[in-house]
Amino acid sequence: MPLRDTSADHAATDRTFQVDLRGLVDLLSHHLYSSPRVYLRELLQNAVDALTARHAVEPHGDFGIRLYADGKVVRVEDDGVGLTEADVHTFLATIGRSSKRAERIAEQRADFIGQFGIGLLSCFLVADEIHVLSRSARTPDAPAVEWRGRGDGSYTVRTLPASARLRPGTTVTLTPRSDAGEWTRPQQVHALARHFGSLLRHPVTFDDGSGGAAAPVNPEPAPWARSFPTPGARSRALAAYGEEVFGFTPLDTIELDLPAVGLKGIACVLPEAVPAGRRHGHRVHVKGMLLSEQAEEILPEWAFFVRCVVDAESLRPTASRESLYEDATLAAVRDALAERLREWIARAAASDPDLLGRFLQTHHLAVKSLAVHDDEILRMLLPWLPFETTDGHTTLDEFARTHRTVLVTSSVEEFRQVAAIASAAGLGVVNGGYTYDRELVHRMPEIRPEVSVADLDPATLTAHLDPVDRETELAAAPYLAQARDALAVFDCDVALRTFQPASAPALLVDSREARHERTRSRLAREQEGGLWGDILGALRQEAPRAQLILNQLNPLVRTAVAIDEPELARTSAEALYGQAVMLSRRPLRPAESSLINRSFLDLLAHALRKDS
Repeated sequence: MPLRDTSADHAATDRTFQVDLRGLVDLLSHHLYSSPRVYLRELLQNAVDALTARHAVEPHGDFGIRLYADGKVVRVEDDGVGLTEADVHTFLATIGRSSKRAERIAEQRADFIGQFGIGLLSCFLVADEIHVLSRSARTPDAPAVEWRGRGDGSYTVRTLPASARLRPGTTVTLTPRSDAGEWTRPQQVHALARHFGSLLRHPVTFDDGSGGAAAPVNPEPAPWARSFPTPGARSRALAAYGEEVFGFTPLDTIELDLPAVGLKGIACVLPEAVPAGRRHGHRVHVKGMLLSEQAEEILPEWAFFVRCVVDAESLRPTASRESLYEDATLAAVRDALAERLREWIARAAASDPDLLGRFLQTHHLAVKSLAVHDDEILRMLLPWLPFETTDGHTTLDEFARTHRTVLVTSSVEEFRQVAAIASAAGLGVVNGGYTYDRELVHRMPEIRPEVSVADLDPATLTAHLDPVDRETELAAAPYLAQARDALAVFDCDVALRTFQPASAPALLVDSREARHERTRSRLAREQEGGLWGDILGALRQEAPRAQLILNQLNPLVRTAVAIDEPELARTSAEALYGQAVMLSRRPLRPAESSLINRSFLDLLAHALRKDS
């Protein structure tokens, strides 16, 4: 709440904040600010706002900010607009305002970084006393004013005599607490100043009190704000800046420029793939001041192949000034930046196939996620995206040249079950089990109308397996009957065919949907008579069976089907089933694991008895 004005004489007057200051500082440190280091950002922010106001009064003035830290004090001096005594009471001694007044002030301060009037209090995170000396540039005859705020909640305001000829501007001095050395040592103050203020548009210098020359904090403007002799030199400078900021050499840099919100910057394409959906934080500056290094919200979720550093004029920070406020402006910026990334992909596809190839090799998953929802990217890049197929890892464009009918599996395990046999049979099959792949392959006819796409059905595959002659099938009938009986517990039929490669003894044709239906049917039988059983029974249909197809071309199978010992026949069928299940690489059920172990031991025991 605002307090009454101080007296007009030069004597200091003790007053107290109308809040529990200790409680407020604790609130700031634990719930608003991420670290005590923000105190320096808040001081720089106040100084920059003061300089912005000073330039409105004197547009051509040469003004700056000076930092000083010698281990005993931290001082920030600016040549800004300064404060009158009334300003001191308004901005330094007022903790709360009505919402209407706060809105008016926000409108008046649209060109400023700070919007919330609590920044100076962050200094109490590292100091027990804040000392402010200020003289107004708007009122040349106004006396200088001294303000001292203390951690116990008291403050004093003193008007200095006319003999104290301070130049316009403000100096803030902190005497750090003993436990705040981590944030107030000279080297740390300099590092924090560079961290937060490297892109500030006003000159900032740092003096460590050693007597040497003051060091520049922001010696150069951002690279996108500088001129270069050639486009290549500009590109190299942007890439070097991205490497300095993010610690990796970008695959490429994308220059970002949104004049409507005063945004400029770069997006650095990551040189290595990242997990799908893993979002990176982006480095966002507002009017040159670093706002956040973890601003995920600046780009859409699918853009996880880039990291951005941008500086904007019109983005709205949250109260902590460490993230962005989600509003219509931010949503529009996010959409516009997404469009810039699409344009970069389009340029690479049209004019730089080598760059496009390196990008797709590294970030094909990101592009697939974009193509699912973006028809333009789909038309542009789908033929060039890599997929796992029966011809190896290849693009859909190359695959479609040799396979006018493209079959796609619904899972990785189904692809692994059929890949070798389908390839030998001349079928073109794409693994649709990975994220986005099945959906994208089905959209191939939109780009290549001459290509047809269908889901791989077990019947399609078995139709390409050659039947054995009638005499061979009759001779194998006793073995097949015993094999079907042994595998009935797994709802698995057994058939004899010939197919390539001959090295494959058996093929297990089974789908995830079929397994789910068999599981549902089994539960219905177990729950028969109960409410849950009635529900499952109402859904009952003929449960599809798995099929173990034995390969007559395989020498082991030809030997197995001639076995006339019933127990050995059953054991060999179980072993062939177990081997086919393992080749499918799907998770084993407990019963299948038990069967594999038992059949191996039984075959080993039989071999040992035979040798003895």
